[in-house]
Amino acid sequence: MTKENSILIFDIGKTNKKAIVFDSEFQVIHEESTTFSELVDEDNFPCDDIHGITKWIKETVERLILDEKLNINSINFSGYGASFVHLDDEMKLIAPIYNYLKPFSDELKSNFFSAYSPMEKILVETAGPFLGSLNSGLLLYAIKETKPDLYKKIKYSLHLPQYFPFVFTGQVFSDITSIGCHTMLWDFTKNEYHQWVREEGIDKKLAPIEKNDTVVEVEIRNKKLQIGVGIHDSSAALIPYTETEQEPFALISTGTWCITLNPFNQHPLTKSELGSASLCYIQHNGKQVKAAQLFAGHIHEEGIKKISAHFKTESAFYKKIKLDENKLNSENELKKNLIKEKTSLNFKESAFLSTDMTIFLDENEAYHYLMAEIVQQQTFSSSQVISNTEIKKICVDGGFGKNELYMKLLAKEFPSYHVVAASVPQASSIGAAMVMGKIRKII
Repeated sequence: MTKENSILIFDIGKTNKKAIVFDSEFQVIHEESTTFSELVDEDNFPCDDIHGITKWIKETVERLILDEKLNINSINFSGYGASFVHLDDEMKLIAPIYNYLKPFSDELKSNFFSAYSPMEKILVETAGPFLGSLNSGLLLYAIKETKPDLYKKIKYSLHLPQYFPFVFTGQVFSDITSIGCHTMLWDFTKNEYHQWVREEGIDKKLAPIEKNDTVVEVEIRNKKLQIGVGIHDSSAALIPYTETEQEPFALISTGTWCITLNPFNQHPLTKSELGSASLCYIQHNGKQVKAAQLFAGHIHEEGIKKISAHFKTESAFYKKIKLDENKLNSENELKKNLIKEKTSLNFKESAFLSTDMTIFLDENEAYHYLMAEIVQQQTFSSSQVISNTEIKKICVDGGFGKNELYMKLLAKEFPSYHVVAASVPQASSIGAAMVMGKIRKII
């Protein structure tokens, strides 16, 4: 009896890197994960270890494809966006993978919008706010302006999810989900690269756009494999839900970033939404989806470090904490300020992270206030794309879906919605498999 084929998905997050093997019924038959310490670029700013990650992926592929119990015949990748990998004429790496948190100078911003104005028009056309280096198109612009010698050597700039397929196929592709996630590259009103991209010649550095279901056949260790073209992780996470949910819904995909995606919000972006970090993504099928982003996973991680250091406790202390709303009833003004309703939002900032931990009785109380602030931020962020639409269900995917405080506090903030943890585990990995057509039935 011939053993069924399976598919290997690499899910490359900002913090965790996973390798997951699924069978044809979408059961996980193998899973492993790792993390990498950050390096620094030539400006001494932290950056991911792209060489180390690539080495791990190659070694993992060569090891797993030889495992006859797994019988892998296909590989695809989902990964975080807003980051380019740069190749020279010999198709070799020639630069670090610059961090999307790297400062984008006021001078560069002024020069850009002096040349391409008015600013508001471009932001509306590219369907997202100005985010500096988090707009990956502007990161390429910054390289052109501040590192001209490097820019001249770049043959192709590939978004991270498309770089890993290249490692195995030698072929370069761009993908619409990566292009369409707050890159400022794409004109959503014309469905093409924006005029500024062409005028700067940046489009010449970008590989041809390929369909998500494209596969390239390669041979590794005498085994034939089909390699996908990669997909942006938040867009991938949405796919299983659009295929299986029977009622209108919004998805909060949680990780380092918490992205609220509402495929049932067709309203054009407004000025106020642009000012609140709302934007549009492009789904794998080319359709737009309204989204809002929040740096909540990062805030949570930094908050845990701060609490653990002060109260001298293990970093996993929070996993045992159960919700006790009485802990959030303090009359202390500093504490009350942390959990007051948000009327505006800087999606990357947190009052908790600048709060003196001595105001809290213990790590349990401190964690309650950290999570209460995060949920207040999440409520404001998600409301930007959920309000005044037909949805009545909110699905939470990722780590926060398993966090009791997050889920119960969020449900309290959205009393007229059905707030549920993900019914589809490993959604971004499933989505990466689905676009290859390897899994036709999930539930």
